[in-house]
Amino acid sequence: MSGWLRPLWQGIDATLRRALPGRCGFCLAPAEPERPWCQACFEALPWNLPACPSCAEPQPPGSLAGRRCGHCLTRPPTFVRARAPLRYEDEVVRLVQRFKFHGSPRAGNVLLELLELGLSSEALAWPEALIPVPLHPRRARERGFDQADWLARRLAARHGLQLSQAERRQHTRSQRGLDRAERFRNLRGGFEVRGPLPPRVALLDDVMTTGATLDALAQACLAAGAREVEAWAVARTPLPVA
Repeated sequence: MSGWLRPLWQGIDATLRRALPGRCGFCLAPAEPERPWCQACFEALPWNLPACPSCAEPQPPGSLAGRRCGHCLTRPPTFVRARAPLRYEDEVVRLVQRFKFHGSPRAGNVLLELLELGLSSEALAWPEALIPVPLHPRRARERGFDQADWLARRLAARHGLQLSQAERRQHTRSQRGLDRAERFRNLRGGFEVRGPLPPRVALLDDVMTTGATLDALAQACLAAGAREVEAWAVARTPLPVA
């Protein structure tokens, strides 16, 4: 989004919050108490079940819970497990796009609460440090908004987590349009983390597609002293239609 349009959208967002208190962030119907959604919209969300426990890739209906996907059996990810409570489809796509490309704090707050709800208290207590997937400074300037950092700062503050930072070593080409193998090659060695890191680290992004970005960042975390790394995202892209 053009820089001059962002303040306009943020102003509209603030106006909606003041004019429509207690309204669902999806349909504007009355929301559940202390929640930014109504029950009907919440139940209709594309929850990521079943999913691979290693990379959170959505699995076909009827798949056995807890079974790793074929990709993780042949090439296990660097991170020990992934957590992504939603599938990136339907209303979740529209919500993420409002947040990511229009800088909507209303959409961001809904995504943050959905992420918190999808993470158990044990999961939230596990990491000793939380690291958002960084944008390259050039891309951050172009977009004017770093969605993973926005989410991570608020999640860390709410749950008393140490917030650490990573850097991109180079301005890699966009991941859009690349197949799975190309995505992993494109990001190999693409991150740097200044250690030492504590033993347990969680990485955070808004959307996880193939896991290539989070895998590359996990490698950098291990090089910086972490012993185990988890990958967290609000949503995971569904399996491609055959």
